[in-house]
Amino acid sequence: MKKSKVEAFLTSEEENEIVEAIRQAEKETSGEIRVHIEASSKKDPLKRAYEVFHYLKMDNTKEENGVLIYVATADKTFAIYGDKGIDKLVPDDFWNSTKDIILAHFKKNQFKDGLVEGILRAGQELQAHFPWQHDDVNELPNEISKS
Repeated sequence: MKKSKVEAFLTSEEENEIVEAIRQAEKETSGEIRVHIEASSKKDPLKRAYEVFHYLKMDNTKEENGVLIYVATADKTFAIYGDKGIDKLVPDDFWNSTKDIILAHFKKNQFKDGLVEGILRAGQELQAHFPWQHDDVNELPNEISKS
């Protein structure tokens, strides 16, 4: 049986490395990072990321500091969507520079490396604006969501 584009995008070992990168990135911040992968969407990637962000209830974090990295594998597109709380604080070019890092890896078919580096970069920025507090709880799952 042939794997779908979503299933073939990352190996389970690579998925585990991405989840571990999310754990590492969230260790020093109250911010929340998720990755969502699907085969295709007829919508603009940023609009679709916004929809998925709300579908995954990422807009329910206390400090509005969730970040979603959305990937459409068959379309060869991706987008980064940050909630209102973080968008107010990060530099204007932050998401573009993070997207450029991911894109540089994606162009070399280094999908896992691009996602890991993008996650860690987002985590550093979240840490600067939303440092971890002793009463912080992980508000969202770290697993990769797929559709």
